[in-house]
Amino acid sequence: MRADAFLAASDALPVADLATLVERGGLVVVAPHPDDESLGCGGLIAAARAAGRPVHLVVVSDGCGSHTHSRLYPPAALRTLREAETRRAVSILGLAAEDVTFLRLPDAHVPSDGPEAEAAAHAVVQAAARCGAGAVFVTWRHDPHCDHKAAAAIVGLARRQMPGVVVYEYPVWGWTLPPDTEVGPAPEGQRLDVSAHRETKTRAVAAHASQTTDLISDDPQGFRLEPAMIARLCGPYERFVRIPA
Repeated sequence: MRADAFLAASDALPVADLATLVERGGLVVVAPHPDDESLGCGGLIAAARAAGRPVHLVVVSDGCGSHTHSRLYPPAALRTLREAETRRAVSILGLAAEDVTFLRLPDAHVPSDGPEAEAAAHAVVQAAARCGAGAVFVTWRHDPHCDHKAAAAIVGLARRQMPGVVVYEYPVWGWTLPPDTEVGPAPEGQRLDVSAHRETKTRAVAAHASQTTDLISDDPQGFRLEPAMIARLCGPYERFVRIPA
């Protein structure tokens, strides 16, 4: 299926409530970078916490690839900043600092296999056990970013050790794929109505100020989320593609 048709189909997935999406237990959100959790699953996290469900976030990379030419924020300082932004964002969504695990793998070089990927998969398994997860959510395997693909592969490795846990993938950069990109079969899954948590999600995204503002002002080549992209991801629905076991 072409990417344009796949994404249109994901926009037409049936709307489900949280209890249908995650039938039992808590949930784990796996984010390739600090901010992907808010962009792709901010409404889900807020809804789960409002319902009293435990949530654990695993942030895979150190996020140091967003501003590689900044002197004010060299890698160690940028990592510290982005982790602080993540804690601030998820506190808005209802998580405590202990609900977040930072794996600190190198941004733009997250492995899909090998010892480091296996160790990351083990961290996902531990997070799932900690919150009694009924589902794990990770970025879509066809998102056009190597770390997003790698995060999906890591969850694939973890799944072998999590029988009965449902896996969903959420698109972030998938919306920017060339329309004729082949992405496999039509999506199955659900949309979650997050309109009640939309304002909360928007505030969580804004907490990632290094990615949404000119906070880091000395790197003209630095990354910044476009307002149109934020608006696209902060709509009334979040889309989750269910991955067959």
